[in-house]
This record gives sequence, C-alpha cells and structure tokens, in this order.
Amino acid sequence: MAIYLSEKDVREVLTMEIALEQVERGFISRAKGDAVDVARVRTRLPGAHLHILQAGAPELNVVGYKAYYIKPDKSRSSLVHLFNRDEGNLEAILDADWMGMQRTGAATGVAAKYLAKKDAGVLGLFGYGRHAKTQLEAVSRVRKLSEVKVFARNAERVAAFCAEMGPRLNINVRPANSREEAVKGSDMIVIMTRASEPVFDGKWLEPGQFIAAAGSNALDRREVDMETVKRADPVVVDSREVAQNECGDLLPAYEAGIINWNTLTDLGEVIIGRRRGREEGAAGEGQIILYESHGMGLQDIYTGARVLDLARAKGLGTPLPIG
Repeated sequence: MAIYLSEKDVREVLTMEIALEQVERGFISRAKGDAVDVARVRTRLPGAHLHILQAGAPELNVVGYKAYYIKPDKSRSSLVHLFNRDEGNLEAILDADWMGMQRTGAATGVAAKYLAKKDAGVLGLFGYGRHAKTQLEAVSRVRKLSEVKVFARNAERVAAFCAEMGPRLNINVRPANSREEAVKGSDMIVIMTRASEPVFDGKWLEPGQFIAAAGSNALDRREVDMETVKRADPVVVDSREVAQNECGDLLPAYEAGIINWNTLTDLGEVIIGRRRGREEGAAGEGQIILYESHGMGLQDIYTGARVLDLARAKGLGTPLPIG
C-alpha cells in the first residue's frame, strides 16, 4: 500500500543537510552510470504549464517522477511519485513544494562545495524570493560566510529578506546598493531570479569568483551575459542534456560558437574527478567558474527516497488504497 506524505510530513523530516547529502549522492551516481535522469518535459497550455521530471536510481531500488503544474493564477501544485523498481508498485506520493526548494538550493550548495574557493566567505546574492532563501542556506552550509550582499529591484523586499535571513543563519546579510556592489568583492555570486535580461555586466567579474545561475531554466530567461560565459573556465552544468533543452543563459553562447553542448562539464563529473573543476594552487585562485543549475528528476528521487525512509521511521504519512 502506498503512503502519502503531506507538506507537513516532509517538513518534519527534511533538513538542508539531508538535501545536500542526497543531491550530491545523485550527482555521483549519475556520473558513474549508476542512475538515469530524463530531461524535463513540458506541456504548455494557455496561461499554464505541466512539467514532468523523471529518473531512476537502481541503488535505491526506486524509479519515479515529479509532476508540477503551474496554474493560470501562477500558483502551483507539485508531487513526487516513487515506485519500487523491482516490484513495480507505487510506494509513495510526496507533496514536493518544500522539497523542491530544498533540493534546488542544495544543488547550488554542492556546486559551491566543489567549485568555489575553499576560503570563499563573501556572497553576492541576486534575488529575495523563497528559492533565494534556500540558495543562501545551502551555500552557508558548505562555506563559512562572513558577509552576504543582496540585490534586487524591490528595496523593501530585499530589506525584509536580510532582516529574516541574517538572524536565522547568524550571518551579516545586508542590502547591496547596486548590482556592481553585489558582484565586486564577492567570492561567490548566486542568482535566483526570473530575469529575462542579464542581471550584471560580466566585465565586473574578478579572478577567482564562482557564479551560480539557478533561475535560467527556460530559453526565454537570462541571468548572465555573454561576457560572463566567455570568461568562465570551466562552464559547469547539472546536466548537459537539460542545459541543451532549456538554458537561456547558454543558448546565445552556443549560437555564437563560444560553447559546445557536448563539451560542457557535468557537476557529477567534477565530483568524481573525471573532469576539471577548480585547479589546485595559484591556477585555481584566478579561475572564474560558472555553474548553471536547471533542476533534475534525479535530485527529487534521491531526496524523496530519503524523506520516505525517515517518515516511515517516525510513523508519518497517510496510507493510500493504491499501489
């Protein structure tokens, strides 16, 4: 019999530490050829969209998918379905709004762990929404942050974001007075917006910086400019297949011949040492590295499977007469 886990159930057991652990595990398994991820499929309706992300993890004995529907009023419903790989039965349906925010932040956290300088302590953050909160939390778990500079066009909401996140994480989180201030002097730059135009000038970038663009998961979105892509070495993505389908940041660079989809670096390949990330020593100190995050079903499957185990151990969930 399948189990339904509500948002309340998921929040009771899922922490950022767990999300970081499971997302990294998913990257490693896929890089080793031990897991499968299927790029997002979108069904577009007038004013609304249905999105499906699928994945399989034999080591977990799980195959499944996330389906999320963005309604005409821009609200959304999101569910992860987990099936037993061997038996074929549906094991669980999980509400996935909170889980989606956690695993999206965790992907950036894992990237910062492997691609940012070890002593990176200053973060420039573009965005103030709910996903920006988990982006910040995830990075704070893998790097000791001394200062966070936040920029967005709505100064009032930026101030509210800083007032909430600073005390929550015990970090100096303050508004940046300009886009340039958010970039210059920052060791890491994280962007979580719905921007259709680049949010800063790539000429402002400084040697050694790590940039994570986490909001450009559609071809009509752009968070970084061509100059940023040109200066980045390497350009790392969560998945080459996903990036080719929907990375608005990289499509112009591909059309200009600056990048090739097949030569982009998957983050999992960096983690297992197959592809180059940040170099050791002086060479790495000067590298500008760009990470493009789009979201993968594998992140949902690994996180969801762990949430299911923890929920079962605590007796959480509602039995369903299906599966």
